[in-house]
Amino acid sequence: MTQHTLSEIIIYPVKSLSGISVSQWPVINTGLLYDRKWMLVDGAGQFLSQRKLPRMALIKTALTDEHLILSANGMEDLQIPLSQTDGEIIRSTVWENTDNAQHVSKTADQWLTQFLNTECYLVFQPDDAIRQVDPDYGIATDGVAFSDGFPFLVVSENSLAVLNQAMQLNLTMARFRPNLVISGCEGYAEDQWREITIGSIDFRLPKPCSRCSVPTIDPETAEVSKEPLSTLNRTRKWQSKVYFGQNAIHNQTGVLAVGDILLVKVVGDKQPPI
Repeated sequence: MTQHTLSEIIIYPVKSLSGISVSQWPVINTGLLYDRKWMLVDGAGQFLSQRKLPRMALIKTALTDEHLILSANGMEDLQIPLSQTDGEIIRSTVWENTDNAQHVSKTADQWLTQFLNTECYLVFQPDDAIRQVDPDYGIATDGVAFSDGFPFLVVSENSLAVLNQAMQLNLTMARFRPNLVISGCEGYAEDQWREITIGSIDFRLPKPCSRCSVPTIDPETAEVSKEPLSTLNRTRKWQSKVYFGQNAIHNQTGVLAVGDILLVKVVGDKQPPI
């Protein structure tokens, strides 16, 4: 029997900007270290994403020991300190949740506003302002940064292969923005996983990930197309939503590494049940 293996780890330091593939990475109480630690908001503190601003996909991110670096065509690189204690506290909203965020700098605001041609502000999550996972799916100690709702998104390589075959296309995994990519299992095997262990870390998979318009945006060009939502609507629709991948919550902190073995501990009915 083929082993299930962690084949890729991706972090997204700024919500809805490009991700960074890493070979190993620490897991802290909110998920992968620096994952969605920063985000863009509008003047009302409402989060901004590729749903509204597809050009966000074109901003690349990188991390050094001391800085987050943003880069984009026609712009000088922007360096942002990883450690920051000052900055105005802003009430920021991610979907139904409003929490404290801290303003980064006017320089960062100007850089992003210029490239996106939309007034926006860069904020980060202070260490003492962790958001809680929806209590319908998590427990009181489950925390998250600025992700939509869960610390991790898990997708198997063969789920994308099955979807690509149905579309007769070759879309990349980057469109779906997972944190953990799994090899060695059948397509959509993750739909039945309820509890898994990767390396030394246990995960709960409480619900499937409903998909918005972001996967229709080409991460290299920001051009928008009908796929994969058109095919997902045909093959993965349930209760008026379409699903691809599984949300996950970790039980411990530690370190994940590409090549870690995934063990399936508890399975259940398919989610979604199609």
